[in-house]
Amino acid sequence: MDFVWGGMLFLSLTVGVLTGQGGVVADAMLAGAGEAVRLCIDLCGAFMLWMGLMNVAEEAGMIRRLSALLQPVTARLFPASAKAAAPITLNLAANFFGMGSAATPFGLEAMAAMQENNPKPDTATADMCLFLCLNASAVELLPTGVLALRASCGSADVYAIVVPTFLASLLCAAAAVLGCWLGRRWSRRTG
Repeated sequence: MDFVWGGMLFLSLTVGVLTGQGGVVADAMLAGAGEAVRLCIDLCGAFMLWMGLMNVAEEAGMIRRLSALLQPVTARLFPASAKAAAPITLNLAANFFGMGSAATPFGLEAMAAMQENNPKPDTATADMCLFLCLNASAVELLPTGVLALRASCGSADVYAIVVPTFLASLLCAAAAVLGCWLGRRWSRRTG
């Protein structure tokens, strides 16, 4: 990615200089950098709020209760990964509340726990594939990053995307589960 961004910067500066617009390009780059810093500061507050709420929920035991509540679902979805049920639940819960960055450590922990029972260490298990697909589809009730971005840009209705995002992510998760289920059946058949 460094080469891509570096190439884009170099190309834009070169074209700007060749067309006599080098000053305009340089001004636009400086203005964009300033906007990026302002946006990061605006987003920091929202992320700190949601990360704090997730930590409070974890300290209060809500995450453990959620894990216990979802245990039958995770046991059915990940039959060979009972040991990874807690980090799987924590990962999915963090994604559910729009905290993808908080979900990463739980996802790594879940994958490590699933790898311990993997009979072929160089090949992902069906449970690993399903978890990866569910993590990528990330069912989100509150897309906090996008909400914070919309708020910082002055959106007239910041929360207008909550229901469509939730429905779209729910459909993506259903497609992920169905795809993995069909993949399991196909691999058993071709065996």
